[in-house]
Amino acid sequence: MPRMNSITERWVQTCRRELLDRTLIWNQRHLLHALREFEAFYNSHRPHQGIANARPLPLLPEPIDDPTQLAHLDIRRSERLGGILNEYQHAA
Repeated sequence: MPRMNSITERWVQTCRRELLDRTLIWNQRHLLHALREFEAFYNSHRPHQGIANARPLPLLPEPIDDPTQLAHLDIRRSERLGGILNEYQHAA
């Protein structure tokens, strides 16, 4: 598989740049936990480059044009790995 090496290199570089360069790893158990969390973040929440920068499964929401609605957006942030990775979602 000729492309697999480039795909793997990109994932390793992303993991290193976004996680390992910002984290002090204590032992193997901590490393495995951090890698599992990053893998879940990378494959589910993180927006991937695609058509209109949309993630593969959910559709993009309609854009908000009214400035009064922008002031009342309720956005929630959830931390992963002690704040190294952050996820942002609109509150229901």
